[in-house]
Amino acid sequence: MSLYSSPLIYIERHESEIPWLKIFTHRNIKEFSTCNAEEKQAIWNALDIIECEMIRYYQPEKINIASFGNMLPRVHWHIMARFLDDGFFPEPMWGMRQREAKASLPPFEPFWQKVQEHL
Repeated sequence: MSLYSSPLIYIERHESEIPWLKIFTHRNIKEFSTCNAEEKQAIWNALDIIECEMIRYYQPEKINIASFGNMLPRVHWHIMARFLDDGFFPEPMWGMRQREAKASLPPFEPFWQKVQEHL
């Protein structure tokens, strides 16, 4: 689900049991090193805002940030708030499920509203 768009990047919400956002470049490029300076800055600014607000709002055990692009070969970053009682912790969200998720999280909308205020 697309949440935000600027001339350089857009942000989507990944449907998951945990708070999980993804940042994409509008240009269809494969590697971060081929982003121009403005795209790199837009990505880092958005990453920083999202991570800080996830920590403040959700108080997770850890924030995971990843950029793989093996299945979708274009520049994009995943930002995930992780919890001791999420279904996969300490494994990555692509790993083997460890348990049924027990995390009781506050609603997404107030978190996203704060992120938007800073973007």
